[in-house]
Amino acid sequence: MTGEHGKPPVKLSLPLEYQQDLFNELRSEDELVLLARGLGLLRVVINLLHSFDAAGNNLIVIVGADERENGWIGEGLAEHAAVSKSSMARGLSQVNTDAMSVGTREKMYSQGGIFSITSRILVVDLLSKLLNPETVTGLVVLHSERIIATSIEAFIIRIYRQMNKEGFLKAFSDNPEPFTTGFAPLTSMMRNLFLRKPSLWPRFHVTVAKSLEGRKKAEVIELEVPMTDGMKDIQNAVLECVEVSIGELRKADTGIELDDWTLDSALHRSFDVIIRRQLDPIWHRVSFRTRQIVNDLTVLRSILHALLTYDAVSFNKYLDTILAAHQPPPGSTRQNQSPWLFLDAANTIFETAKRRVYAGKTIEGETVSNTLPDSLRPVLEEQPKWSLLSEVLEEIERDSYLNPARDDSNGTILIMCSDQGTCRQLREYLQNMHVHLGESDDDEDPKPSAMFMMRRKLRNYLDWKKDFARVSASLFAENQKVLDGYTDQRGNTNGYRGKGPPNKRRRLRGGAASAGAGRPINGSLQMAEDKESQVASLMADIQPTDGDAMQKDEIAVDSLDDMEDYFELYEMNDLLVIHPYDGDMDEHALEEVRPRYVIMYEPDAAFIRRVEVYRSSHEDRNVRVYFMYYGSSVEEQRYLSAVRKEKDAFTRLIKEKGNMAITLTLDGVAPTDPQEQFLRTVNTRIAGGGRLAATAEPPRVVVDVREFRSSLPSLLHGRSMVVVPCMLTVGDYVLTPTICIERKSVRDLISSFKNGRLFNQAETMLQHYKHPMLLIEFDQNKSFTLDPFADNSFEKSIKRADDSRDLQSKIVLLTIAFPRLKIIWSSSPYQTAEIFAELKNKQDEPDPIKAVQVGLGMGEDPYEQQSFNTTPQDMLRAVPGVTAKNVMRLILEVGDLREVSNLGEDELDEMVGKEAGRQVYRFFNRSVFDD
Repeated sequence: MTGEHGKPPVKLSLPLEYQQDLFNELRSEDELVLLARGLGLLRVVINLLHSFDAAGNNLIVIVGADERENGWIGEGLAEHAAVSKSSMARGLSQVNTDAMSVGTREKMYSQGGIFSITSRILVVDLLSKLLNPETVTGLVVLHSERIIATSIEAFIIRIYRQMNKEGFLKAFSDNPEPFTTGFAPLTSMMRNLFLRKPSLWPRFHVTVAKSLEGRKKAEVIELEVPMTDGMKDIQNAVLECVEVSIGELRKADTGIELDDWTLDSALHRSFDVIIRRQLDPIWHRVSFRTRQIVNDLTVLRSILHALLTYDAVSFNKYLDTILAAHQPPPGSTRQNQSPWLFLDAANTIFETAKRRVYAGKTIEGETVSNTLPDSLRPVLEEQPKWSLLSEVLEEIERDSYLNPARDDSNGTILIMCSDQGTCRQLREYLQNMHVHLGESDDDEDPKPSAMFMMRRKLRNYLDWKKDFARVSASLFAENQKVLDGYTDQRGNTNGYRGKGPPNKRRRLRGGAASAGAGRPINGSLQMAEDKESQVASLMADIQPTDGDAMQKDEIAVDSLDDMEDYFELYEMNDLLVIHPYDGDMDEHALEEVRPRYVIMYEPDAAFIRRVEVYRSSHEDRNVRVYFMYYGSSVEEQRYLSAVRKEKDAFTRLIKEKGNMAITLTLDGVAPTDPQEQFLRTVNTRIAGGGRLAATAEPPRVVVDVREFRSSLPSLLHGRSMVVVPCMLTVGDYVLTPTICIERKSVRDLISSFKNGRLFNQAETMLQHYKHPMLLIEFDQNKSFTLDPFADNSFEKSIKRADDSRDLQSKIVLLTIAFPRLKIIWSSSPYQTAEIFAELKNKQDEPDPIKAVQVGLGMGEDPYEQQSFNTTPQDMLRAVPGVTAKNVMRLILEVGDLREVSNLGEDELDEMVGKEAGRQVYRFFNRSVFDD
């Protein structure tokens, strides 16, 4: 591509036709680009940015990029600048931390270039004119599917378009599904982005299909792996539990739409999130059982995922943790165990999982002992994909020997799987699959086996189970102490409360003798445990052999002090790389590794397209892909359903685009009545010689910079208010010279009561403002009530009766302590914006300079606390012994929470005092095994 005005040419890396067409579109006009997953969205973005970077004298801002994308964009721009030999190119500059001073940011902006700025910093810099929107050449928005009307990114785009009508605006997304939910979703998204043209590029687009299918294709070998009988039984049992749970939800008669509540949709990750979002507005009216089933759907879906990815021992261990987590607290008389655990299918899940590890079914307390085996033997069922993987590797080895590479590819084998846990599992299997426990008399090489790895896992599992039982007993004993103390406390106030009068006999089901020895009083489910003698015989059977002793242990930490003596670079032809699916980073892995063989251990539609793009972009590189999946499994169904959902989403978007009217953006300015705006502050109380005053000055609100994480500043700006960001010491919002407001979401309110911060904030507001107010703001999509927060942890059975711990009681105590403090209840940020407009009506405007100086001592800098992270501070305040008086000493003396936990008792004594130091030290150094 030749630059304008005779500038040196800019070299692009867009070899495919659809990439070039998309690039030319973007250079000529502003639009929203929706590209199918895996077709190289970031590559197009990098080339577009490079074309502006090489021209020089540009100031371009990237919004919505995460840390990894910033790294890849910066690396890509540097490579393009080196290839194009562009002297004007500056590369990418990141502004992603508050620690970067205001002066430094201002100097960087004045020099120009490409900047990736976090949204919270960017919106403050735009409002404070540290970055003048008129000087910005253009805005590039990534992940535009996340932008909703109340998001901070939509706020940024509105400010930019309001102040800058000439600069370009280009938005990108590779996730079409969010654009198809709701009424006219594409139109709404275009309005939020202030754009008029959408550009849709699905996989079935004519140009895309021609680019990927016209040249030599990659060789794909599809391998359907049958599941074992045990895996099929467990999968069918879990699906039965899911179906029963969905049926129970339907019976609950919640009054919401139930069409999407099907078994097929339940397999996707977002299903439980969608259900919870639909139930949020009525969550306080939903029964305990319904809430429990919603949580159970998440657990059942995770069991399905674990069945296909974990080995048999790890899967059985995972089920043990689930069962322990679902046990009710000791002393609870309420049957609050999940309903699916009482189904026959649940018994099938636990029993079959155990049989995959070791043989023998034992139930504690059976009298017919002659039917039980005296010992257990290890079964250790292997995952079916493991043996197929070893066969594929043998085939690749033969092929690479008989047909050596004559192209630009390396002989590297790239294995792709879903997550890091599967990567570690495959690495361990491949390292130990040729380790055999006994000597073979045959001349033939024994087949690869995972027996060595599985025996080691079983030994670790049995050791873990002993420790797990001790930890569980210790934690439950702690809970029991709390319950006993609670009972004693109630007993002191009323001797007959919580128990029958002394002259009444309490009836016990099954008799007093059997009540303690049989089923627990709360009706909870107890699974059968293996006898100690059987576990001992199993341990004896899997003791390490001489072959085990010869294998080296896993290296957890390596200091790398003498790495030159032991480490060297591998030959790429002999390398086997195991890599998890990682979005756009997979394209980077293919380009760097240049594999000749790719094994997809688990299906992923986006990665298949990345291989297509990679193969079509490099005619001199051959790729053979092995595509593995479990036949008739949830894995296959999930893959096919994901492909179908994306195709349906693009089809609906194409249809909506054809019927879509032109979006009128109003250039970011809200429509207002000029007469109403002029008479906004008319003082009608002119009796007694009052003076009539009118002004056309827009209303002004001083906002603390930490409040820009919420959507309220955006909504205030949308109501034509001037938002002035400042570092406030007192309050969050200053509406008038006399009105200061501290905003709290309900979650923040609970945490502020716990650490006592709210009382200090109320006291400082009362000292400096005539009308201090506390705003309690609820989420727009959730119920306008405190009931959901009263039962947030499902622990009503052990909740203390102390009224001071109740949220409503604390609010009452707050109003008693500070009678002048007014409390505002708001159902959503939208209502809050209306309340602020009413409070500001016919009032004077606040002075930002005075608002900043309020609460500061002589010479004190309002920005000195800005470099501290608030989340670790809140965690530190929750530690026993840490108070509002000594927390700042700890923050200034110690770098982070890890250092605090490693301090000795003497060091803590010097910082916070003897008693507080002892409490902090004991908190961090107490063992969970101790009673």
